[in-house]
Amino acid sequence: MGYQAMVMLLAGVGIPILAALNARLGANIGSPAAAALVLFVVAFCATGVAVLATGTGAFAALAAQPRHLFLGGLFVAFYVLSVTYVAPSFGVGNAVFFVLLGQLVSAALIDHFGLFGARVAEVSPLRLAGIVVMAAGVALTQLAGRG
Repeated sequence: MGYQAMVMLLAGVGIPILAALNARLGANIGSPAAAALVLFVVAFCATGVAVLATGTGAFAALAAQPRHLFLGGLFVAFYVLSVTYVAPSFGVGNAVFFVLLGQLVSAALIDHFGLFGARVAEVSPLRLAGIVVMAAGVALTQLAGRG
């Protein structure tokens, strides 16, 4: 497994941890929105350190970028706010299950159509079968957890 796969595996490990930690913080302080804001402040500081360590020259090119490329921040905010509100009552496992299901579907569509400049990878019958098997596997883990 290459380093890129390992980095993404670790990012995947972090998603339910993020969800559980932020949901608990939101419940403890009585404000999921405030917990999300704290998460973003911490993330901003960590990212700021990374930018300072790697160089800030890329900021000069920002003004020339298409405005729709900045919408990723709204999707991150929606994810963090929604999981922070929903997970305490719905369960972290259930919340992440539906997040994963949404990721499988949207990633397949993005790749199939090459949306947002992504590398085109058609959803062939074999790839569709793989997505269905992955979705079924995620569903089975949730059903087994309820046993």
